[in-house]
Amino acid sequence: TTPPRHTVTLARAAEAAGADAVLVVTPYYSRPPQDAVEEHFRTVADAVGVPVMLYDIPGRTGTRIEVDTMLRLAEHPRVEGVKDCAYDLLGSAKVIAATGLAYYSGSEELNLPLRSVGAVGYVSTVANVAGPLLAASLDAFEAGSVEEATRLNAAALPLIEAMMAGGLPGTVTAKALLGALGLPGGPVRAPLRAASEEWVERLLKVHGEAVGR
Repeated sequence: TTPPRHTVTLARAAEAAGADAVLVVTPYYSRPPQDAVEEHFRTVADAVGVPVMLYDIPGRTGTRIEVDTMLRLAEHPRVEGVKDCAYDLLGSAKVIAATGLAYYSGSEELNLPLRSVGAVGYVSTVANVAGPLLAASLDAFEAGSVEEATRLNAAALPLIEAMMAGGLPGTVTAKALLGALGLPGGPVRAPLRAASEEWVERLLKVHGEAVGR
């Protein structure tokens, strides 16, 4: 959340409940300057005893974590990772090269490109319904088979597009698919709305083609 005190309250509650780490998003809507962004993350990291993952998603928050800010935050002993949805491959590569931060792609279409510059994995919406396919692509890359990783990634692209760029938020499409597959997903909360039956049918078709069912 935006107010640091509220973020600290939630982070401490997560830690008390047994969370291994906390994911902290950039303060949103108010578009604070970079020194305030840095202070926000430091305040949270100082207040908890578990690792902190920075969530850089300027398309949703209106503010990104600039490279210099990221470099300074990397010096904090509890700032250990980044969920990267900034769509700035050059900036991400610079931070990865200069720090020990564990970078994870948070944008499905950048899974392999970010891995190629040193990211360590994905924080994936699509993996909720196609985990083995995305894991196989990452495993192939790790094994040095870039061609196979690319082939598997290409197989996932229609599903990624349908779930993430087809007109509905990934939260909605993931929950719709989970429910249609008989898996627990639960309803979306307002103001989001559930996918229509037509959308679910389309998603199921694309999902089946992607995973080979």
